Amino acid sequence: MNLTNKREELKKVYTPIGLAVARMGVPPNLITLLSLFLGTLSAYFFYSEKLLMGISFLFLSGLFDLLDGVVARTNERASKFGAVFDWLADKWVDGMVLGAIGFVYGSPFIAITVVTVSMLHSFIKPVVYSEIGFSERVKGKIKDPLEGVGFFGRPETHITVMAFALLERVHFPVGLEFGIKLITVLTLASLILRVLYLYKHYSKEYE
Repeated sequence: MNLTNKREELKKVYTPIGLAVARMGVPPNLITLLSLFLGTLSAYFFYSEKLLMGISFLFLSGLFDLLDGVVARTNERASKFGAVFDWLADKWVDGMVLGAIGFVYGSPFIAITVVTVSMLHSFIKPVVYSEIGFSERVKGKIKDPLEGVGFFGRPETHITVMAFALLERVHFPVGLEFGIKLITVLTLASLILRVLYLYKHYSKEYE
C-alpha cells in the first residue's frame, strides 16, 4: 500500500476543490495554518477520547493539507517558505495526533516510539535531498526516486487512524490500542525499506 504512488489519480478527486478555493483568493500559507490548527484539534479530541470529533478534524486537516499546494500552484504563489511551512505543519499534526493516541490507547513508550518512527520516516527525505540530491523540482514539488520507496507513509497512517478509531467507537474487539501498534510496526518496516534502498544505491564512499 503506497497512496503516494497514486498521487496523480488522487489529484483528480481533490483538485476541483482546490481550484474553487484558489478562485476565492485564499493565501496558501493560511490554508496550511488551518490544516495545522485542525490537526491540533484532532489530537485534543483523540486525547479526550472524543473519537468522532478526532476523526472529523483529522480528515479536514488532511484535506486542507492537500489543498494548499493546489492553491499555491494555481495562483502562482508557491514559495520556499510555504514548502518549509508545509513540512513543519505536517510533522506537527502527525506528532500531536500519534502521540495523543499512543499515550491514551497504548502507553508512554508506544507514544514515544510511534512519534519517533513517524518523524524519521519523513525526515529521511530532506536528508536525502541534502546529502544525495534530487532529480527535479516541478512548481515547488520535489521529484525523487525515494518517493516511491516504502509502503506506509502519511496518507496510510491517517487512514489507519481513522479506521481503527471508528472500530474503537463501535466497541469492536480490535480498536486503537491495536491500531497504534500496527502503525508503529508498519511505519518502522517502511522506514527500514527506505534505509535498505539507500544503502543499496548509495553505500559507496564519496568520490
